[in-house]
Amino acid sequence: MAGHGTDGHPHGADRLCEAGDRVYSRAVRRGRVERREAEAAPCLLDLALLHPDPDAMDWLVPTAPREVVTRLLREVYDEVSAGQRRVGSAVAAIERYAALGGGSGQRRPAAGAEGTAIRVLDGLARIQAAMDEATQACTTEVLTVQPGGIRREHELSEGLHRALALRGRGVRMRDLYTHVARHGQGLLHYMELMGDAVEARTLDEVIDRLILFDRTVAFVPANAERTMALELRHPALVEYLVTVFERLWRLALPITAPLPDTGIEGISHRERSIAALLAEGHQDAVIAERLGISVRTCRAHIARLSETLGAASRTQLGVRIAQAGLDGPPRARVP
Repeated sequence: MAGHGTDGHPHGADRLCEAGDRVYSRAVRRGRVERREAEAAPCLLDLALLHPDPDAMDWLVPTAPREVVTRLLREVYDEVSAGQRRVGSAVAAIERYAALGGGSGQRRPAAGAEGTAIRVLDGLARIQAAMDEATQACTTEVLTVQPGGIRREHELSEGLHRALALRGRGVRMRDLYTHVARHGQGLLHYMELMGDAVEARTLDEVIDRLILFDRTVAFVPANAERTMALELRHPALVEYLVTVFERLWRLALPITAPLPDTGIEGISHRERSIAALLAEGHQDAVIAERLGISVRTCRAHIARLSETLGAASRTQLGVRIAQAGLDGPPRARVP
């Protein structure tokens, strides 16, 4: 979690400090502890031995000892020089903690056990690690929804290593963007680099960020700043998100296809989208966010729309939008 370091706790999960040992043991026995109880041992959050309870964010639940073993062993094998010295102590420590969870007084199963439906990932490092794990396990398909506007080069490069690893294993990828993303060179370069491994389509607006691996695990944001995420493995939740993606995909246009003509001279496709959202009563900031453009750009389009339709005020613009048939889906023009 941001703001907590391990400078005062120079150790790994295989040899916790006294405070960490005490709090983690209590969490395994009870099933969870209050967040304030872990303040004395920030190492438990840094080492992902505790994470927020999705049902009550003021509580922390322990990562299952078996999962901790798996994580530690993966890190151990990556650290070749120190690996052989740490494996034995890590396994011994986790087995000791696992034994604490077998008592009859346990309140509820520890989160993070096999089959966990929802896991809260607190912090960008946790999110990246979970995404890397899902990438390594993926064998067939990745589906993503990428909201916002033009994709910058650095944004695309952040996940490029995962995309290249997936392409190397023959995994197919389908990405959904807003129409605005078509105008960015970053996305075009990304598509050229990935070749036929990636298929992209665009819509006027899409849902919030979504990433699905093999239709078995999904990642969605858990806060507006995107410093927290939810890892979803419940089959019903994942299937629902797959259905949402597939319906949006059928409505979307291939990125190589031109945007449809509005049928009204002087009004662009984007201005038609803005007109429809204005007709629904949305404010400029909301329209800009949904279409992936800046508020300034949105207002410039509204001004052009007003000029084209001959509207002198927002009220009059609403009337002209309805008269021109721009307040809903495109319909047949009347001669």
